[in-house]
Amino acid sequence: MSKLFPYRLLLILAAAVLIFDQATKVWVVQTLPYGSFFPPSSIEVIPGLFNIVHVGNTGAAWSMFSDYTWALAAVGFVALALIFVFRKALELKLRMNQIAFGLIIGGIVGNLIDRIRIGHVVDFLDFHLLDVSLFGKDFGDLYFPSFNVADSGITVGVAIYIYFSFKQERSKQAAEIQEKKDQP
Repeated sequence: MSKLFPYRLLLILAAAVLIFDQATKVWVVQTLPYGSFFPPSSIEVIPGLFNIVHVGNTGAAWSMFSDYTWALAAVGFVALALIFVFRKALELKLRMNQIAFGLIIGGIVGNLIDRIRIGHVVDFLDFHLLDVSLFGKDFGDLYFPSFNVADSGITVGVAIYIYFSFKQERSKQAAEIQEKKDQP
């Protein structure tokens, strides 16, 4: 257990994302029939903007690689293995990296469970704009692809990792410049 102690924040966040993801998916599956996308079979939370739906995705983000569920499950396992193998290079003992990768790992595992258990990922968060018109042009209804808590964890985790990677790089560069200025 002492070897896991340095990664406790990562593990806590991964478990939190996983539990929240699976709990929300269980609620959706028990509440809405599969394929519920439009009211009245979906739940309209904010009219014209946000619904709770029940759809399945056999692909990755935006349904890319649809019907490759098992290949995508293999990619998930490989990603988890690579994160473990390269944990030192990824500097997973750093607080911000633990936050980022805790979210990412929780999301990967949440979607992996769906792929293995039911053959697709349960998506239920549906954001859209109805009757969109800009500058006199009618765009009709615009739908963002449905997603879930696991997808959110992965997306936010990657964004945090990228942001702090650039921030850390700028800090290193600033320190190097200051060090050169301080030299006689």
